Amino acid sequence: MATVRDTRGDFSQGSVSLLILRLGLPVMLAELVHVLYNVVDRMYIGHLAESGTTALTALGICFPLITLIGAFANLCSTGGATLMTIARGEGNDSKAERIQSTAFTLLLLIGAFLTVSLYIGSSGLLRLLGGDDQTMPAALDYFRIYVLGTVPVLISLGINPFINAQGFPRIGMITVILGAVLNILLDPLLIFTFGMGVRGAALATVISQTVSAGWVLFFLRSGYAAIRLKKLCLDREHLVPMLKLGLTGFTFKVTNSITQAAVNIMLRAWGGALGGLYVGAMSLINSLREIMSLPVNGITSAGQNVMSYNHGARKYRRVSESIRFIFLSGLGVNGIMWLLVLTVPGALFSIFSSDQALLDLTSRCARIYFGAFPFMALQLTGQSTFVALNHPKHALFFSLLRKILLVLPLTLLLPPIGLGVDGVFWAEFLSQLIGATACFFTMYRTIWRTMAHPA
Repeated sequence: MATVRDTRGDFSQGSVSLLILRLGLPVMLAELVHVLYNVVDRMYIGHLAESGTTALTALGICFPLITLIGAFANLCSTGGATLMTIARGEGNDSKAERIQSTAFTLLLLIGAFLTVSLYIGSSGLLRLLGGDDQTMPAALDYFRIYVLGTVPVLISLGINPFINAQGFPRIGMITVILGAVLNILLDPLLIFTFGMGVRGAALATVISQTVSAGWVLFFLRSGYAAIRLKKLCLDREHLVPMLKLGLTGFTFKVTNSITQAAVNIMLRAWGGALGGLYVGAMSLINSLREIMSLPVNGITSAGQNVMSYNHGARKYRRVSESIRFIFLSGLGVNGIMWLLVLTVPGALFSIFSSDQALLDLTSRCARIYFGAFPFMALQLTGQSTFVALNHPKHALFFSLLRKILLVLPLTLLLPPIGLGVDGVFWAEFLSQLIGATACFFTMYRTIWRTMAHPA
């Protein structure tokens, strides 16, 4: 057991590309399984007799708040796991342990606060996000149960990256597989057999995430973990740097939440009689995007750990090799996904709904929304590099640039100037094109050139 703890997670040896793939494939599978938590819900709910389309729209209204909960998991995991990996690269396991404990303690406190505040304010928040008399009952039924699982959701999403960062991607994969398999089994049982509808989907997710969280705690407190979770603490020395770097992942999710809310409002305002159908279409687009993003997310997550470790070990050429592999593989994978959306969108979206009017509308809008999807490889490469090498200011700026300074204003401005409701989807296209390019070339000039030719 001691040998495993001493050698696992040393990312300074061997082929960089093979190492990233070895770490990334389990992470990718884990991400895929995690997406199933929400996607399977939507698949079952979308096929509910008579009420499926309305229920999907209700879930779309809940997305901004669900994304907000995930943002707080990123607040602790993005900075905490990165700083822990850098500390391990420096050979300082005691420091790494304090960072991990601080992240866990902070997540518990945040989870308790969010559970109470979001449950109490759920009705007003969902109404603000576009809920109406038709969709509010289903939205409230789903969200009020989902929010009761906030603490296990945060543990599962926010602490599992620490397992991957220690060099145990298969254990991290088991975390989400346990929950997802349970979710898939419980969904039809609770939704249809027990007739709970959207409430059953939410309850299945809560139960599943609780099982995942239990597995995370079991492993990190066992003797098999390289860095064990031994106690609760808020170490002030590491809390502020962790939050500064974590603001990147947090901001990315929060800005997603804000833009999702703005998008729902604008779709209803400019969609006329089809406003609700447009919100449903965006719900399907978001579902597909989660799946399409999985391969590159797995690669960048693994590459980020490799970069952080080698940065701490001062092996800068390996950092440069990691950046190159993330960029080229991401560009290739996203290019394939982009072609699929352009050529066979109907086949892709039909897994979520059997409503032909919804599928036709979604297919047309998706061709605009995903028009610049290959460019997202540039965004993820630049963003992950800034985070991995502890450049919080750059990472935070480019998180804000694409969503707050580009998507949000464009979402509000494009519909009134002649594009109508399609302007909401063109806003995403333009933000990917401009924001991703700016992020990548800034990273290239400030980091990659230097890393490729260290002094």
